[in-house]
Amino acid sequence: MKSSAAKTPAEQLATPIQYVKGVGPARAELLLRLGLRRASDVLFFFPRDYQDMSRLATVAELSEDEPASLEGIVEEIDERNTGTGRSMLGLLIRQNTEFVRALWFNQSFMRPKFAMGQRVLLIGQPRRNGMRWEFVHPKVEWLQADQEIGSGRILPVYPLTEGLNQGQMRRIVAGVVEHYGSFVEETLPEDVLDACDLWPIQPALSQIHTPQNMDALEQARRRFIFQELFVQQLALAMRRASLARDNNAPALPCSARVDARITRLFPFELTADQRRAIDQICADVALTTPMNRLLQGDVGSGKTVVAEYALLLAVANQCQAVLMAPTEVLAQQHIRTLTRDLRESRVRLGLLTGSQTAAERRQLLAAIRGGEIDIVIGTQSLLNKEVEFARLGLVVIDEQHKFGVHQRAALRRAGQDPHYLVMTATPIPRTMSMTAFGDLEVSSLRETPPNRQPVHTYLGEPDKRESWWEFFRKKLREGRQGYVVAPLVDATEDAEAVGVEQLFERLTNGELEEFRLGMVHGRMKPAEKEVVMQAFRDGGIQALVATSVVEVGVDVPNATVMTIEGGERFGLAQLHQLRGRVSRGPHPGFVCVFADLANDDARQRLEAFVATTDGFALAELDFKLRGPGDLFSGKQHGLPPLRIADLLRDSDTLEEARQAAQRFINTDADLSAPRFARLKRQVLNRYGEALEIGDVG
Repeated sequence: MKSSAAKTPAEQLATPIQYVKGVGPARAELLLRLGLRRASDVLFFFPRDYQDMSRLATVAELSEDEPASLEGIVEEIDERNTGTGRSMLGLLIRQNTEFVRALWFNQSFMRPKFAMGQRVLLIGQPRRNGMRWEFVHPKVEWLQADQEIGSGRILPVYPLTEGLNQGQMRRIVAGVVEHYGSFVEETLPEDVLDACDLWPIQPALSQIHTPQNMDALEQARRRFIFQELFVQQLALAMRRASLARDNNAPALPCSARVDARITRLFPFELTADQRRAIDQICADVALTTPMNRLLQGDVGSGKTVVAEYALLLAVANQCQAVLMAPTEVLAQQHIRTLTRDLRESRVRLGLLTGSQTAAERRQLLAAIRGGEIDIVIGTQSLLNKEVEFARLGLVVIDEQHKFGVHQRAALRRAGQDPHYLVMTATPIPRTMSMTAFGDLEVSSLRETPPNRQPVHTYLGEPDKRESWWEFFRKKLREGRQGYVVAPLVDATEDAEAVGVEQLFERLTNGELEEFRLGMVHGRMKPAEKEVVMQAFRDGGIQALVATSVVEVGVDVPNATVMTIEGGERFGLAQLHQLRGRVSRGPHPGFVCVFADLANDDARQRLEAFVATTDGFALAELDFKLRGPGDLFSGKQHGLPPLRIADLLRDSDTLEEARQAAQRFINTDADLSAPRFARLKRQVLNRYGEALEIGDVG
């Protein structure tokens, strides 16, 4: 066994955590819960927050203009229920001869953590209440009787697990930084450090864990935020470069004659945005380099027409094409639309879903394999290995975020190298288009076709509920149809929520008892949903009570009214998609959203929803209010989550990192130069599998 002095830097950093001084087997088990196995893991286990202990306030120095850190002794503990049904925990804190109060609402789990005579540190925003200062929901640190504070230190606050406290975690991390920090080798090239004015890695590591002052902390954080985004953008740029080197896709040229044959199938004139997007697609698919393009558009902007054009262009070049939808309901709708639009053509269509019988499936698979089907519409079942194509030229994926990087590559791994067009009805904020969709070129449709009817949106006040339902009934009596949308299927376990099943029961016996109602939600089998949707399309159902399964793509031109219950539980983009289900025909649409507006964020979101129908503006606002959210989570788009960077807060750094990464890839597409070895290893370890760029080994 090598002595410590004989080990290489890499071997030192790979030291198992239990052999780190001050850890041992028992604590190593606790650290393992946090994903910390080696010394190097601890070095890059960054604090989630910091407490500025460099100056503690006295009671006399408190101000409502700025946050404060205040140390004192617990003199009284008061726990009670308020008249509004909330629990309240209150502490009276003494500092010398002065007193302040600390209050927490609905935080009764904190009560056992406090004891009379205990030293505590409060961090928060003080406010004056009568003659006394108080802190509402402050952060709190429990201090040892002899613990020194206020000595100019900024304390890191780490994520913890049961059995570890902040003091223990700080000592472990500080020890690892002291003994192993000098073994960390620089990852970023020197010219990047200079050009972007970034600290070297070793001083940055020291200052991010034990900062001397706030300026040093900011510099250290900026270095690691940049590094994380730079590595991500390098990975995406490497993927783009790798895709651009492929030349196995079939060329699909578009002549004036082919263009005329396709456009005459549409009973309307294309908008300028649609024509521009089609021209971009035609330029891409004319090459043997596979197209990788994202088509984003607002509700009603005509994305399906652009996709249909691309599908027909593939067929015109003797290739097969695929249209992949996220749900069977949407796949069924696509086949209906294409059947209607192509009734005067000889294009052969096929629908492949998971609910077909074995015999139907065998027959269709044989037809696809033999080239007897030109356009195949389906769901993720199209990714199965048993689906073989004669000559696949184009894949259109509807609702990109429902699939992800791995599924996009499945057909390519199967020996086909088609062009890809991915569509999203949720406009992508610019920051997200550089990350989650960073391997795609982007076409945008902002223009609405001239015959599109307006949608009028209202925020329902409780006292206006009955008048809205009277308006809803009036529209149904006029022969229109409507939607009633709720956030949950079953709300029996949540008294404050609205569930579709309970709402359907209420409406059937109440507000809409004179009409024919149907219900659809995500727990129903695809075949059951399709029966209800078909009855709604045919007019047999006058009002459809549904969850957000109707959010995307459902097209019933006669539906013009929508009631949304529990609106505070929907995101802005989701609300906008729901609104897009009405006014798809010759009549204007009307939407009323009812919500609990006690939450300021919910009120701001819903007021914006009512104020504008611009989906791009709403997407940017939703991103600012809620961050990327689950829609663009790593689970959805296939990228590992960011550890220290925040796409909303660090958008300027992201742009800087993107430009720097592109410069590198333009000069060395594989990062093959020896000086990039450590950087390339980090890129491949982090993103190689997710983005299929190189051999992670």
